[in-house]
Amino acid sequence: MRKKEQVEQVLSLLQENYGPTKCYLDHETPWQLLIATILSAQCTDDRVNIVTKDLFKKFPSVKAFAEADILDMEEAIRSTGFYHNKAKNIISCCQTLLSEYNGEVPQKIEELTKLAGVGRKTANVIRGNIYGIPSIVVDTHVKRISNMLGFTSSQDPVKIEFELMKILPQDHWISYNTQVIAHGRKICIARRPQCQICFLTHLCNYYKKNLK
Repeated sequence: MRKKEQVEQVLSLLQENYGPTKCYLDHETPWQLLIATILSAQCTDDRVNIVTKDLFKKFPSVKAFAEADILDMEEAIRSTGFYHNKAKNIISCCQTLLSEYNGEVPQKIEELTKLAGVGRKTANVIRGNIYGIPSIVVDTHVKRISNMLGFTSSQDPVKIEFELMKILPQDHWISYNTQVIAHGRKICIARRPQCQICFLTHLCNYYKKNLK
């Protein structure tokens, strides 16, 4: 089977089984999603949503985050892990938003990745979910499942992003991430993939090589 045909079938089945999906991080504003995504590094979305429910009440604006006491911030986000660096980055990021962008979250990836704690993954979450700019988000699910499918053999998130950009149609860039997350949570679970019930086995290189 040609790669193009494989990709088309995978995308069709993901859409058929998961339909339109949305960002899993709770937010009402662009800056809330930015902070939630910074917190999501090495942490589950569910845990982040628990933390931000109170966090966004305690710090209700970019200005409040920018002026926050770092010890207060650390305590508020402690359960997300790596809270020393995350607290420092969130405060610094919000200070930059105030001083350079009038409190608004920029759209350009070059501007986003200059913010403290923001890499390409976080920048693409913002661009795709807030501004509707076609973007590929490479999280742990996308990295693992894209490798298993044979879409990429790279372990580097940036290389994976650009390799996926070459084979996925632009109108699927945003949905691919959220649908693959759904698949990784429900069926293709990291430590115990449920290949016996997976609808992608006939298209999956991992299954063909290891389990067929």
